Parts: sequence; C-alpha cells; structure tokens
Amino acid sequence: MKEKRSFKPDNRPEAPEEGLFIGRNAVSELLKSGREIDKIYMRSEADGVLLSIRAKALERKIPIVESDIRRLDKMACGGVHQGVIAVAAETDYLSVDELLSLVAEKGEKPFFLICDSINDPHNLGALIRSANCAGVNGVIIPKRRAVGVNGTVAKSSAGAVFAMPIARVPNLASAVKTLKENGVWIWAVEAGGKPYYDHDYKGSCALILGSEGEGVSDLLKKESDFIAGIPMFGSVNSLNVSAAGAIVMFEAAKQRNN
Repeated sequence: MKEKRSFKPDNRPEAPEEGLFIGRNAVSELLKSGREIDKIYMRSEADGVLLSIRAKALERKIPIVESDIRRLDKMACGGVHQGVIAVAAETDYLSVDELLSLVAEKGEKPFFLICDSINDPHNLGALIRSANCAGVNGVIIPKRRAVGVNGTVAKSSAGAVFAMPIARVPNLASAVKTLKENGVWIWAVEAGGKPYYDHDYKGSCALILGSEGEGVSDLLKKESDFIAGIPMFGSVNSLNVSAAGAIVMFEAAKQRNN
C-alpha cells in the first residue's frame, strides 16, 4: 500500500509536510534508495555536496527547482535544510501480511518492532535505525495519533527507513492479533515487567514500544504475551523510548544470533 502527500507551494504549513525530506543527509539517502522523487528544491549556490546531489538528480531526470534561502526556510518550517529539500512519497507502506510474507520468503523467524503512539519523529527515526542494526524484519506503526515516516524520521534514522520494511496500520490491536495467529509471540516493553534479559526471544517475536508519556496502551498490554521491564538503578525512573527500545532489541538480537 502506497501513501503519498505532495507539497503545496501556495500553503504555509505550521510544520513540514510529511512528504518533505529536509537536509543533505536525508536527500542523499533518498537518492541512494532509488525511490521515486517528485522534485528537489535547491539553492543556486552549490558546494561539493550539493553539486553531487544535483548530478545524481540530473542523472535520474529528477526536476530541480532553483530556490533562494527564504523559500527553503519557509518550506522547512524551522528545519535545518542545508540548502536542499526533496519532495517524495513518504515510503511504500506494507500490510502486516506482506511483512510476514517477506520474512517467510527469507526462511527466517519473524522479529518485528511495533511502535505504539510515537509522536516524536526523532524517536521514531532512532528506533528504526536501532531496529535495522539489530536485524529486525519490519516495523509496524499506526495511522492515527502517531508520526508517519517523514524527512525528520529519515534523517534521524540515518537512512534506515529506506531499507526497513514498514507497515502502517489502522488498528494496532488487530495487527497484534494477526501476528499471534501466525505464531508470533508479543512482548510489551513496559515498567514493572520481568527484567528484559530474563526473557527468551529466540522464536518468532514482536516488541511493542509505547510513547514516553503514556507507555504501551492498556489494550496492547492485554494483547501481549509477556511484559519486559528494564530495571532502573538511578534517581530517574524512565528511559527515552528510543534508548529503551535499543536495549531490548539488542538483547533479542544477541539471543537470536548466538
């Protein structure tokens, strides 16, 4: 399933459009991915990196719109554009069934990350980056009340969004039920659970990470088979969601790759 949001130059949004990829790293990784790009807005005065981006865009016959700094600033809405912004489809979102099929084709046991109401694009990007490094087969995000894949997510993920299969679903609880029907065990990463390092993740598994403010929703906790907690030993009793996710994903990766 493909979703696309195009940039409307006559509007001034309060935040960047989801279809905008802002900054040199985000645009460079987008070009490397081979994904379809509608156009690239770029300042006329180009240095080495921008010249490289321009050359690759021209090679692929991607339209380049010469833009001054004021126009780029307006499009970026405060984001650091470094003289270049690309307009492209957010990503080619998959269904949960398609994620399962991809894993089956590889002959692997599923290892998924489910992001429950992650609203900070930097956190989502960091989680996708860690997921890629840990060998996760796919990431599942909700359509509503959560950030989608945008340029900030792409930049925060260091380009991992272009290599990671991502499903965007209307209902996470239904997605979890589908996974369970296909033999996938579900862990909610939540305070108060059995220490994460005392769980066995070597089979088919999915980890649920919730928003930093609310945590994993009660409904998804009820649907989970296990609750995995991270013991705290200092005066602060919680971790940033991206840090918590990385800790548990790499414990699972260690067990699955021994």
